[in-house]
This record gives sequence, structure tokens and C-alpha cells, in this order.
Amino acid sequence: MRRRPRTTFLLSFFAILLLAAFSLHLSRNAVSSWRPHSDVDKSPRNNNNNNIVNDFNRIKRRVSSIDSKDSIPSVSVLLPDWEILVIVSPNTTLSSDEQHHCFFHNNAKSPAKYSGVLPFTNRTTFKCDMPESVRRRRIFQQPVLVTSENESTDPSPAPELMRWNFLVYESFSTEDDVVLFAKGVNHRQGYDRSPKELRCLFDLGDGVRIRKAVTSSVQEVFRCPHPDPSESGSDSVYGISLEIIGENLVVPSVAYYIPRPMTKPKPKTNSIALVSEAQSKHFLCACTMVYNVAKYLREWVMYHSKVGVENFVLYDNGSDDDLEGVIKELRAEGYNISTLLWIWPKTQEAGFSHSVLYSNSKGLCTWMMYVDVDEFVFSPSWGDGNLRDKKHEFPSLKPMLTQQESQLQRGKESTRIGQVSIRCLEFGPSGQRQHPVEGVTQGYTCRRRVEQRHKSIVLVDGVDPSLWNVIHHFKVNEKEGFRSKQLNMEEGLVNHYKYQAWDEFKGKFRRRVSAYVVDWTQSVNPKSNDRTPGLGFEAIEPKDWTQRFCEVRDQRLKSLTRAWFGSNGHRMAWQTS
Repeated sequence: MRRRPRTTFLLSFFAILLLAAFSLHLSRNAVSSWRPHSDVDKSPRNNNNNNIVNDFNRIKRRVSSIDSKDSIPSVSVLLPDWEILVIVSPNTTLSSDEQHHCFFHNNAKSPAKYSGVLPFTNRTTFKCDMPESVRRRRIFQQPVLVTSENESTDPSPAPELMRWNFLVYESFSTEDDVVLFAKGVNHRQGYDRSPKELRCLFDLGDGVRIRKAVTSSVQEVFRCPHPDPSESGSDSVYGISLEIIGENLVVPSVAYYIPRPMTKPKPKTNSIALVSEAQSKHFLCACTMVYNVAKYLREWVMYHSKVGVENFVLYDNGSDDDLEGVIKELRAEGYNISTLLWIWPKTQEAGFSHSVLYSNSKGLCTWMMYVDVDEFVFSPSWGDGNLRDKKHEFPSLKPMLTQQESQLQRGKESTRIGQVSIRCLEFGPSGQRQHPVEGVTQGYTCRRRVEQRHKSIVLVDGVDPSLWNVIHHFKVNEKEGFRSKQLNMEEGLVNHYKYQAWDEFKGKFRRRVSAYVVDWTQSVNPKSNDRTPGLGFEAIEPKDWTQRFCEVRDQRLKSLTRAWFGSNGHRMAWQTS
């Protein structure tokens, strides 16, 4: 009789454990609601996925208390710093003169700020802050995007807010395959899932799904074949995601599949230069990801345009300064600038992978130079008048690239240059307490002694199909005979104006765009080369900041740009006031 209470206790204990495990299973599967609409997928799945569907059949958004004319169909993603990205469903008409708001399940609200239109799928985006009262809840539900701030939401359950750290966020269709971009499927710093562990899922609607094997899985980039036209039966746009086979899990997604583009015939020739120039409009482009760089853009564009860059490809990471206005002015002055809204945070590597696909699809560039807006490429020999291109008044980067190929042809080597790497010199504040009005090339003239890392100019056709890169360089397609070459310090350099006047520096490092670079305010990885030596983790200006990193006085580029762009009074061509 004495053992019965203990037995009852044990049975109750194990029952609670089973219930907790089952609840955990349901909550984990709950993130698999991946369709890019506000409704749920009711179609049965094979491979024992029926339990996932059944869970989501119970989750519906009902906003009956909001007038239909005020409610806007959308999906929402929780970004870092309690910011919510709201993506409006396709084919939704919006009024430009109406104010929008995010309404939450507890009747809290916050203004929704317009954030641009996503390319390729033409979806409008907004951003709103999550109110404090919502942050205290255990489950974050998606807000409702409305045009009136006086309405309230129905207390019925809404879909759970998608999380940025586990999401398929973009797709791109090439002639040969589909490329997906996803967070949280592969892990940072080296661990990539085998393609055999994954499948692409295409949701055609009405319960019809197509699965295709993943052929490449690297960083945030995944490739798989197009669905057969006989399977898809339509040229319309529909949902797409990734399935993790071993975990019986479908990754949440806001991406859409776009049918393959029309195949373009390629010229038959053995010359890489001829192939590239036949397909491309520009010999050399410069690509970078930008966030609030309107103040610096004119100098960077005008300088690099004069030394051979023919087109600038800017991935806008959600700027809220006057970037659009500056770009409009530069275009009016004759500069070629291509822009794409790339609103996804901490995705610089993925954006650069995307730029290779984008350039190939448009036949845009033969060579692509990957440098930031605070980095300027030049050759010390330009001061001697060397490397001048006959078509340019100024020295040009073009001979620097064409010479590499001619050297290989004379040597009859079997490999071809697919990437040129250039060492960087890091400049310090140079005594400046505010942004120099003449520009960074004039104001910052003192640097560290030892070169740091490198930046690269890539032959677009020579990039490895995996699209692997670490910002500074790509993996080249060695199977096709491509290799990388590093220039010596007399052939080429990058002046990196990294440590500027304190207010400029603080604004730049408040937000890092690389997936592999921690934010400077996080107390992790203190010895990383991406951190500022001796700064710590707080945004507090050191007393000696203006004199830091000053080991070598270097005015080579200052002298060149003053001779090229300065007036008699030394006013630079890019100065606007």
C-alpha cells in the first residue's frame, strides 16, 4: 500500500514529460508555415508530414473587426532590434497618400514606415517597431497592416510572427536552375548542410507541391532544378521554400518562384574576353552594399568612374537618408548606376552572390569590383602617368585587368585569371573631428603601416557555381581552369578610409551588413580582425581617437585626386556646398 502513491507519482511525472515533449514537437513544427500568403497550406504531405499540416490547419488569421477596405494582406518577419518587416502580398493595390499602421493582437499599434518595393516580385514593404507590451508576450503573432489607426483587431489567433534567423527570404531563377537564399539552414563559419539533406519545395496552390533535389548548399545560397513545365503547368509566380529532410521540417518562407527566363544563345568562341564583351554592356562594374551613404557616394562614384568603372551596382540595405536623391542627381549627370533594394539584414555575402546572378541575367558586367563606399582603388604608378587607357583622360583600371590575360596567353598557361586581389591600407581619423567637406581622399591622410586583408575584382564568368564568397573574395571555378592572382603593392592598392571622424565612425559601425561580422556593441569575439583595436564594446569616443592608427603619412591619393578633381581654390568636383 505504501508503494501506490509513489507509483502514481511516477506515472503522473512521465505523463507530464510526454505531454511536454509533444507540446515541444508541435511548437517546433509551428515554424513550418512557409507559404508566402496569410492563409495556410491545407494540402497533405508525404514523408510523414501530415502532422505538420494538421497543426497549421488550426492557425488562421481572422481580422473580422477590421473593415476589409482598411486591412491589407501581408506577412511579417521579426528582424533584429524588435523591428518588424511587413511584406504586402502580390497584386495588392496601395494608396500613396494614406498612412499605414501595424495593429497587434493585444490592440497595440505602431506606425508603419514605407521601406521600398522588392525587385523581381514587385512587393511593397513597410517597417514598424514592436510595442513594448507585445514584446512581453510568450508568442509573437503577426500584426495586421491597416490604413486606419482607430480600428482594433479580432482576438482570434493570428499566424505566428516569422523569425529572421530561420527563413527563406529570396529566390532567383537562372536559365538552368533556381537559386534560393535562406537564413538559419546552414550555420555560420563553415558548417554547410549536404545538398542530400535538403529539397526545394514548389507550392503551386490547390494542394499541388513539387519537390526537387538541392544540388548546391553553401552559406545562405541553395540551388535546385526548375520544375518541369509539364509538372508546374503554368508560368505564374508561386511559393517556394526548402525542406530539411531528416528533421521533417519545412523552412518558413517569404520567397516566390519565378519561372525560368528565356534562353539566350551564346556566341561560340574560345576567348574569355570576347565571350564576356559579347554578352556584357560594361567591361568593369563596381558592386557594393550600402546603408545611409548618401554623404559619401558622389566622391566614390566620380572617382571610380574616371579610372574605368562603367557601371555601379548598389544593393540598398534599407537606407533612410537621401540616397535616392543623390543617385538621381548622379544619373542626370551621366553616371550609370543600377540599384536593387536588398532589405535583408546581415546578408552582404548573399547579396554579392546575388549580384553575380543579376549581372549574368542582364549581361551587365565582364568584371565586377567588390569594394565599399569608403574604399578607393588606385595604382601608385598612376602618379608617373603609366597605365593610361587611350579612351580615358585619366589612368584606368582596365589595362590592369587585360594585362593579366595577355601575360597568360604569352606564357601559354592552361589556367585563366578569374579574380584579381588587391591589398588594403587602413587610414585613421588623421586629426579630423568631423567629415571633411573636401571628401575622404583629401581629409584622411594618415594610416596604419601594415596592409590589411584585400579586396577583389572578379571575372563574372569565372565565379564558382556555388557562389561562395567572404566579401573580400569569391571562390573561382577551378574546374574550368580559373585561378586568382594577387597584385603587388606597386600594381594596385585599396585606400580604406576605415577609421574616420568619431561621429562618422560611430554611425558606420552601428550596423554591420556582413553575416560573419559581429556588431561592435556585442561582447563577443574581442580579438576579431573586424573589431577596432583598443575600442571595446561601447560607443564612447576614446580621448585620443583623432590621432589613432596614424603610423604613416600617405598623401599619394590626395595629391592625385586634387590634381584630377580640384579647382584652383582646391574645391573638389564632388563638393555640393
